[in-house]
Amino acid sequence: MRVGLFGTGPWARLAHGPALAAHPGVDLAGVWGRRPQAAAEVAALFGTRPYADADALIADVDAVAVALPPAFQAPLAARAARAGRHLLLDKPLAATVEGAREVVDAVEESGVRSVVFFTLRFDSASAEWIGRQAAAGGWSTGRADWYGAVFGGGDSPFADSPWRREKGGLWDVGPHALSVLLPVLGDVTAVTAARGPGDLVHLALRHDSGASSTAVLTLTAPPAAAGVSVEFRGTHGVVAYPEDIAGPATDAFARAVDALTGGEPHPCDARFGLRVTEILATAEELLTGV
Repeated sequence: MRVGLFGTGPWARLAHGPALAAHPGVDLAGVWGRRPQAAAEVAALFGTRPYADADALIADVDAVAVALPPAFQAPLAARAARAGRHLLLDKPLAATVEGAREVVDAVEESGVRSVVFFTLRFDSASAEWIGRQAAAGGWSTGRADWYGAVFGGGDSPFADSPWRREKGGLWDVGPHALSVLLPVLGDVTAVTAARGPGDLVHLALRHDSGASSTAVLTLTAPPAAAGVSVEFRGTHGVVAYPEDIAGPATDAFARAVDALTGGEPHPCDARFGLRVTEILATAEELLTGV
């Protein structure tokens, strides 16, 4: 499969690019970015060519892998899908529900495959753990807390990300929390949201299984307080997501590439990305009073 990489930021360099370049079922055909010099740098890193025009790269490939901010990802993904290109996208799918729905409509109209890279759903050990909890059932409540330190004074490679600074933890790490809660507890039927200090957001969710859950989301945690904590409680007792089980992001992204090239539908497709976007947008409306 000939794949074009769209994006030149840290995630393109740390995850998308290395995994695509090393994948035996992929020919990394080229790189496009909003800054031509950055596209040339990333292309040189992975032994491919830069493109000055996004549509020219779309025309030359079978699929696109997108590592762009959500407001840029969605229209480009919809354009690529309408051109018959399969999609390997990142979370969140879009910055608005309308943008996410446009991607889904384009995918369904064209019949292309789509995969959205929710990291834990493609990390081998994490996906296995999530699958076990989903199969067990009987959970009455859960929590998924993501304390990121992107803007907390550490040395995160994502600290210069304007869209993360604008949208905060709700939109950046919120998709991770939802990607764990939804397959285990079911779709969300009600949302409550409250603000904490900085960008910190508290969510309380009701699920169609009857269970409830909470999530704490932030990108401004002090480095000493950063971390991920996931827990479910129910008829089986208490189960917690084990620390340090996740492997390298490149390995997880390679499994996302496998899902796209394998031809079988994956639960983390554009429609799931749309559902996550809808939940995030509902929470944002509650927080802003819109």
